[in-house]
Amino acid sequence: MRWPAPSHLPVQNGEIFGIMLKHRGFPGRLPSTDHQFVIRHAHKAGASRITRRERYRDRAATDRAADEGFMAALWTQFGEDPFERGNLDAGRLSWLFGREVIAAEDPFDPESYDALLRIDLRRAKAAFPGVFAAPDSGRADADDLDDEE
Repeated sequence: MRWPAPSHLPVQNGEIFGIMLKHRGFPGRLPSTDHQFVIRHAHKAGASRITRRERYRDRAATDRAADEGFMAALWTQFGEDPFERGNLDAGRLSWLFGREVIAAEDPFDPESYDALLRIDLRRAKAAFPGVFAAPDSGRADADDLDDEE
C-alpha cells in the first residue's frame, strides 16, 4: 500500500520526487578543487539525467584526478554492492557511467534518485589501478573482521 505524499513534497504522475538518499560519510568533493562528488539538495524539477560522457586523453590532470578520487570514494563506500544514486552528482557519475559504473537494475531510470548502480570491478581495476593497488584498498575483508585471539 502506498501512502499519499505529504502536502509539502512535490508529486509528479503519482510519484514523489525531490526525496533522495544522502550518502553519509561520502566526500563532498575532491580536496583542493571544485570537482563536486555530491549534491546538497534534490532538484525541484527532478534528478539530472545520467549519461555516458566520453573521456578523451587530453583531459586536464585535475579532471582525471577527480575521476580517480570519485572511484576511490565509491569503492570505499560501496565495494561491489549495488548502491542507490541518491545525492551522488550526476555530472561526476556520467564520467564513469557505462564503463566503470553500470546500471544494477533493468529497466534503469537515469533520471531517478532511486536508481541502482554498481561498480564493474573488472573495468574499474583496468581504468583506475591505483585505487585497487594498495593492499588495504579501503574495503574490509572478512579476515579483517574476525576477532583477534
